[in-house]
Amino acid sequence: MSEIKRKIDDHGVIGDLRTCALVASDGTIDYLCWPELDSPSVFSALLDSDEAGLFSLAPQWKNARQQQLYLPDTNILQTRWLGDEGVAEITDYMPICDDSSKLPRVVRRVKMVRGSARFKLLCSPRHDYARAEIRTEVRPGGIAFHAEGQPSLRLSASVVMTRETHAATADFTLQAGEHAEFVFGSDEDPHLDKIATEHCFRDTLHYWRRWSRHSSYRGRWQEMVTRSALALKMLTSHQHGSIAAAATFGLPEELGGERNWDYRASWIRDASFSMYALMRLGYVEEAKHFTHWVGRCVEHSHDDRSHLQVMYRLDSSTELHETELLNLSGYANSRPVRIGNDAWRQTQLDIYGELMDAIYLANKYGEAISQRGWQHVVNMINYVCDHWQQPDAGIWEMRGEPEHFLHSRLMCWVALDRALRLGLKRSLPMPYERWDRERSAIRADIWQNFWNPELGHFTATRGGRFLDASMLLMPLVRFVGATDPDWIATLDAIKVQLVSDGLVRRYNISETPADALKGGEGSFAACSFWYVECLARAGRVHEAHFEFEKLLSYANPLGLYAEEFTPHGMALGNMPQALTHLALISAAFFLNRKLSGEVTLWQP
Repeated sequence: MSEIKRKIDDHGVIGDLRTCALVASDGTIDYLCWPELDSPSVFSALLDSDEAGLFSLAPQWKNARQQQLYLPDTNILQTRWLGDEGVAEITDYMPICDDSSKLPRVVRRVKMVRGSARFKLLCSPRHDYARAEIRTEVRPGGIAFHAEGQPSLRLSASVVMTRETHAATADFTLQAGEHAEFVFGSDEDPHLDKIATEHCFRDTLHYWRRWSRHSSYRGRWQEMVTRSALALKMLTSHQHGSIAAAATFGLPEELGGERNWDYRASWIRDASFSMYALMRLGYVEEAKHFTHWVGRCVEHSHDDRSHLQVMYRLDSSTELHETELLNLSGYANSRPVRIGNDAWRQTQLDIYGELMDAIYLANKYGEAISQRGWQHVVNMINYVCDHWQQPDAGIWEMRGEPEHFLHSRLMCWVALDRALRLGLKRSLPMPYERWDRERSAIRADIWQNFWNPELGHFTATRGGRFLDASMLLMPLVRFVGATDPDWIATLDAIKVQLVSDGLVRRYNISETPADALKGGEGSFAACSFWYVECLARAGRVHEAHFEFEKLLSYANPLGLYAEEFTPHGMALGNMPQALTHLALISAAFFLNRKLSGEVTLWQP
């Protein structure tokens, strides 16, 4: 396994609601897809060596302390060096533009706070996932980067740069109070000709702080909840209303393993959960834009408009063909590095429940559903009625033979339940008797076929014996009471078989034949937060509180999470991961209520 030069945990993320860049604590941008989040990468050193493209900038000090922090309530990142020679900082951000046609820019502002330092810069983009041949060209105030068939890029600077064959370099010195500025973006962007960025910085700062102030959360863990909300917002497309599962592709779920997926797409499930989390914090506008995006996905569906895909591209188009990048060695030698995701071809029946729950809540707290939107719902729920008894790939996108998964049954029940509630609330036309009959049939099926009387708990598959952490959603979607003895027995079984010091595995691979992949994976971060919420809802508030605090300690120094944890509590998988951050918000929201001693007649 190759040496890890910059760990997943060592990164902050900046974005402009169109794409995102990862900035390491040593001042290196080693991941950026451009101009869209799902476009080919131009910096991908995180997934290979530095030869795969990076933008490094740092003072030439030895033994300086490095730290990163976000400006409060923003996605503007500062990387700082504190040494005997002085204090230096880089402020990194991507300007927020209301005009969705404006191309993304990365702005880097270096400031000497105290003392003096010599800085070195290396900007070496590698277009098309490091597969394209690059040539450089000197331009007034900057250096341009060209590759055949790829968008031309340019770095403008307030200092003198040198053109190399495939890169731009600079070597300059700053004294206390001095600064230098760099803007990276499209060669055709006129903003790159105006290197002064103060106005742009101020507008971006105000945008993020204004958005953060809209949060209704006023409980404990305010900072962590705000950071999670900002991470979710950063993954949201300003233009389309979709939300990506994560900002990255190819980061492994096991070091050296093959479970290396592309998450730069919008999963119906993850995006629906994300909208639920944002709505809980008062962000109704995002929910409205998301429901409009879903409507476009329905219009674009290949088969029929009642049958949704598991996932869509961020612009609601349908095909995400999976390929392997043979030129990249992978993070920690974890091959293959994949782009695209063939899960788009799978049947995962649970997505209808997650989507319907989000639609129900969007109607409850925001915009009433349109006539066309309700007709889409009717068609979708009729599809659920016809197909809920089928086996599928399940929430974890198993690549083996389809199974009858409890979670898929559960969410089909949620789909029917929320559709019935919405129809009655809005007095909308629907085949009430059929939907009610199928909802009751699913409930009966779960109790008859997914409850194991010998073991005394629910099981992950029909007639099975084993557990799955997705079962933790059973009380969270109000299928079963959080203190029901049968549920408590299931929760206790999950604790024994899947939980290790508060870190929760999705399932035991040896007990899951539908998982046809080699190797293993880490503990799943979202499931760990679901477990905390289940403990709190079951009345085990002090246990939940302690486990929650431990999970908060596993965040990186900026409060960001990837998809999974190693046994040491370090990050694995793509980051920042929407599912993790939304689960944190949900757990924090409910646990805060319980710790505050709020008396409610009904527990949601």
